Amino acid sequence: MARRLFSGARDLLAPVPAPSPSPPPPSSSAAAEAAASLLPLLPCKRRKKLLKKLNSPRVAPIEPEADRRVAALDAVLDRDAAFRFLHRARSFMASLPSPHRIPLSAAGKLHREFGFPRGRSVSRAAARHPLLFHLTTVGSVPHLALTPLMCSLLQEERRLHDELLPTRVRAVRKLLMLTAHRRIPLAKLHHCRAVLGLPDDFRDRVREFPDDFRVAVEPNGLRVLELAHWDPALAVSALERDFVVDERRVRRTFRFSVPHRRSMPLDAEDADRLDAATTFPLVSPYTNGALLSPWTPEAEKYRVGVVHELLSLTLEKRALIHHVFEFKEELGLTRHMYASLRKQCRAFYLAGTEMNWTIFLRDAYDDDGVLREKDPLVLFNEKLQGYACMTEMDSKQSW
Repeated sequence: MARRLFSGARDLLAPVPAPSPSPPPPSSSAAAEAAASLLPLLPCKRRKKLLKKLNSPRVAPIEPEADRRVAALDAVLDRDAAFRFLHRARSFMASLPSPHRIPLSAAGKLHREFGFPRGRSVSRAAARHPLLFHLTTVGSVPHLALTPLMCSLLQEERRLHDELLPTRVRAVRKLLMLTAHRRIPLAKLHHCRAVLGLPDDFRDRVREFPDDFRVAVEPNGLRVLELAHWDPALAVSALERDFVVDERRVRRTFRFSVPHRRSMPLDAEDADRLDAATTFPLVSPYTNGALLSPWTPEAEKYRVGVVHELLSLTLEKRALIHHVFEFKEELGLTRHMYASLRKQCRAFYLAGTEMNWTIFLRDAYDDDGVLREKDPLVLFNEKLQGYACMTEMDSKQSW
């Protein structure tokens, strides 16, 4: 889990030293296996209780076969869990008016906003990050506040969002082009803003781009973002771009089984036809999927391609299944997507538990679980986590 962390810095403009490497926290699947090994040693009642807990969707791994798990990608989720309070609290407190502080008693009730389990102490969680959060007293009332270093980092993050806004607008336009009716509720985009790398105020800034978007208000008051016009230059998926570079690799990315006898005699032409049926034939996700019959192989290939393109638009080429299914109606996804994604082990990796699992694009990560191409916002988050991995002594020694 997260370690004891930082303290104040003398000069905010000085370069940040790279944190010393530390062993990653044990994955949830490894912890579950360790707990399962204790079953024969426990009394009957405790054994039943532990067995019931291990079978719960909260801890049961989404990938039941241990030999198919990738430890490097599982460790990415463990890192997210270790820094959940840091990122949730940073986002929530940045939305507060200056000087970005909140009474400690009120912060303790905002479990979802601060990303810590109910019953945990927010002051203890903040104490793990003394370079970024500190406790102060305002009129005898203890408050949780941001440090000057954290305020300067928030300003840097806002500058990054301003610089990257054209890139984010392009990604949202492509996402709208994936949908059936070229429209998405703004509330859904706001909910998935961290996954897509959107600024917190994106809902208010879309009106700055009248040539790209329109904002409609439905009778129930729901604000919906609509695509202003179709751009054929954007209607090219990541797979189609890679197809030009390496056709063989892209065709082998997805495999769709076709039942047939192994001894079935096939000539060269029939073998090519069968290979075209079992490999990904580049059904563009920007076509109208509503025209396909729902349960045909072509429809399944289309939906898998849509998920691949959606993940390629995300910040870290991965997303929680809840974020993917946030756009279920707009993208025409079905409840059978788990079976479809699990069959495509060359393209996707499913990590996490049955209740909350994540889809990774395999090609976007190397063997060590590191993104091959990092967005500037990803580099900023790593810098922020670098401060989170420094103790007070490390901070003093760096000067």
